[in-house]
Amino acid sequence: MENKTVIITGTSTGIGKEIAKYFIARKSSVVMNSSNEENLKKAYDELGAPPNAVYFAGDISKKETGQQLINLALEKYKTADVLINNAGVFSPKPFLEVEEEDLDRYWNVNLKGTYFTTQAVIPHMLKQQKGSIINIGTVLVDHAIDGFPATAPLTSKGAIHSLTRQLAAEYGKNNIKVNTIAPGIIRSPLQEKIGIENADSLAGLHLLNRIGETNDIAEAAYYLASSNFITGETINVAGGHTIGHAI
Repeated sequence: MENKTVIITGTSTGIGKEIAKYFIARKSSVVMNSSNEENLKKAYDELGAPPNAVYFAGDISKKETGQQLINLALEKYKTADVLINNAGVFSPKPFLEVEEEDLDRYWNVNLKGTYFTTQAVIPHMLKQQKGSIINIGTVLVDHAIDGFPATAPLTSKGAIHSLTRQLAAEYGKNNIKVNTIAPGIIRSPLQEKIGIENADSLAGLHLLNRIGETNDIAEAAYYLASSNFITGETINVAGGHTIGHAI
């Protein structure tokens, strides 16, 4: 992946920041994005203001943001080799309490953000006749949990899982690989945001009896980005969360 251009959304904290760090350390050219410019610049500085990275603040739910990210990548690095659609929002809320604005928020950020940014990058990948797109879903699409009601964000994430498979089918002949990473419980600022005070208390949801670290997702993203023969897959990085239960 050295000198390959990698565009990553949602990089100001958590998983996205760690993915950016991982690729930067391996000499990829990285375009970082977040909707919060202050937090994004802080993340960039905390990573050492690396010369092989640039950042662009913009709301990924707006179609023009995805196009601006691709334009920046092409202007700065001449190629657009990998897109990692990490930006997203997630929070539990009982089904009967979900309002229309809740659905709009999740579909606009999670699905439309992924959809339109991917639309912006694929024309350039077609010219190159190669590329890798990595979407971030969740194991909860295939493994629902009573006590964690999240129909609003999960429907948007489920759509991303389906989008992955269809795009893989449409563009496989063009050597454009499209995959999803479905994380389990990962130690990140998201846990605190959704009211989980002790993320380690959820370790039992995984057969490995621990929660994941952001580096676990970064490793998977790097593997998929550099793989030449994986497409249309959903890779569960979840410590056995979807496979079975400990009793």
